[in-house]
Amino acid sequence: MAYDELLADRIRGILTDQKGLREQKMFGGLAFLVRGKMVACVGTGDRALLVRVDGAREPEFLQFDGALHAVMGRGRSMGAGWITVDAAALENEAALQFWVSAALEHNANTAGK
Repeated sequence: MAYDELLADRIRGILTDQKGLREQKMFGGLAFLVRGKMVACVGTGDRALLVRVDGAREPEFLQFDGALHAVMGRGRSMGAGWITVDAAALENEAALQFWVSAALEHNANTAGK
């Protein structure tokens, strides 16, 4: 199953001004990297987006509609700050902008680490 091309285009539009933006196939989808670190990955199916956010703020982020802690396979946690977001929760631009901005904030705070 291919990743959501429309969602990928929407993310490209948000990230267009980011220096060092790179795309790479990863996790069965298309990842967007800034400064060599993943910001977001467009997946397949209902779990449409994977983002890397500040792990200390994960409980806050998990309160948003469609957000779940990311796991690899059966119950293998990806660690604090890895969140998947349902496709239905990303239908409006404000919601997608929120998640990409949260991931960019974390990316900027970990630059050089």
